[in-house]
Amino acid sequence: MAKIKKVVITAYGDESVLAVVEAELPAPAAGEVQLAVEYTIVSGSDVNMRRGTYPLQKKPPLTPGYSVVGTVVANGQGCSKFAVGDWVACLSKYEGQAERINLPEKYLVRVPDGVDGGEAVVFFFRSAKVKAGQRIFVHGLSGGVGGALLRLGKVMGAEVYGTASAKKHEELRALGAVPLDYSNKNWIGEMKQLGGVDAVFDALGYESFDESYSILKKGGVLVGYGQNLPAWTGGPERNPVPMILKLFARNLAVWTGKRATFFGVMRGSKYFSADLATLFDWLKEGKIAVPVKARFGLDEIKEAHTAYAASAGMGSIVIEVARP
Repeated sequence: MAKIKKVVITAYGDESVLAVVEAELPAPAAGEVQLAVEYTIVSGSDVNMRRGTYPLQKKPPLTPGYSVVGTVVANGQGCSKFAVGDWVACLSKYEGQAERINLPEKYLVRVPDGVDGGEAVVFFFRSAKVKAGQRIFVHGLSGGVGGALLRLGKVMGAEVYGTASAKKHEELRALGAVPLDYSNKNWIGEMKQLGGVDAVFDALGYESFDESYSILKKGGVLVGYGQNLPAWTGGPERNPVPMILKLFARNLAVWTGKRATFFGVMRGSKYFSADLATLFDWLKEGKIAVPVKARFGLDEIKEAHTAYAASAGMGSIVIEVARP
């Protein structure tokens, strides 16, 4: 047993339901590897889990932490892929906001030397199959995932449009995007006037899906991957099931030539490890960059959630678990 500190969501609610507690972590079971966590993040997934709106989530008390970067400290029976001291990353979904974590060896990916662990930890999603010359639209361009989609879109040769607050437009233009004001709906008409887009990435959910679907061109795809609008606006919690059903119901209109899907990172996918390794290589080579707008210690988890809600600045919020 190892004595650790970890974050616990004690009940559904605001930042006050978060606590940092002491706990005991058993030795890794067969097929598992124990990591000393160095970095994790606060993302929309963690905030929605705290609010009780993440699809099919565990009930509190629970420890969030969607992804981690850390050092191998022990191998369970049958594990030999990584040596003690190796630096690895993993999509954990839960339990990442802790000093140590046990994870299946098969889901771990080596982090190459020269990569900032705080940047590496935000790379846990699979991008859509975007091609050069296509036009994509991203809600929340200045956020952690939105900013990553922007950069990946540019690497793939796509035209990137999306919404953001006006004060962030200049920085987004410098990155090669075409930002539009999120505070009004003028972007709908502007995108239709351009002839529509090939893909929309929508983390807002429900009502936003109608607007996103309306700007797709024939053959386009709407990718929903969250229900973040209530978390950003402080609105009431919503059951995620109607949101997902509404999204997939769009596929019944086959005559439109459009389609819709809900995207979740599948760490068991045959593409996951290879995709993540490629992203790490691009990060190391400087092809892409991952902005980190704030870093907090584990004991500052409430402040980290408050910073997420404030939506100030561009980039992701990293938790430096191993901070002295």
